[in-house]
Amino acid sequence: MTDVYARLKALNIELPPVVVPDAKFQPYVIFDNTITLSGHLSKTGEQLNTGKFGADLTIVQGEKIARQLAVNLLGTLQGAVGDLNKIKKIINLNCMINGTPDFTDPHVVANACSQVFHDVFGEKGYHSRNALTVAQLPFGACMEISLIAGIE
Repeated sequence: MTDVYARLKALNIELPPVVVPDAKFQPYVIFDNTITLSGHLSKTGEQLNTGKFGADLTIVQGEKIARQLAVNLLGTLQGAVGDLNKIKKIINLNCMINGTPDFTDPHVVANACSQVFHDVFGEKGYHSRNALTVAQLPFGACMEISLIAGIE
């Protein structure tokens, strides 16, 4: 078992399969040594997580949802490259948090997603990040995160 897969096992993370959207875009694009993952909406299994932070959802709920969203992103990475050990660097996360106009803690919610990438990839999991409160997301989702990574 390799380091990344040993960490996944130790963290009790089971990766979901890639979900191909019924839309005019791909779940990921590989170009040269970079992979970009399209924004993933917050889902637990097949259930979309909806609502607004600052009204319907707490930061604690958001942290749990952000961790699950990180696992979903990892599943797409696995499906795209076939072996997570091919990931050389998590470069950037773009975290959009559906919140009320006065919700000022999107970075706190996004930290839970960032932590998963550090836990799984170690130093290669450190990344730059945007964490924004937005007025609305597709289907009323409470969170959407996209990712850029360097690959072998």
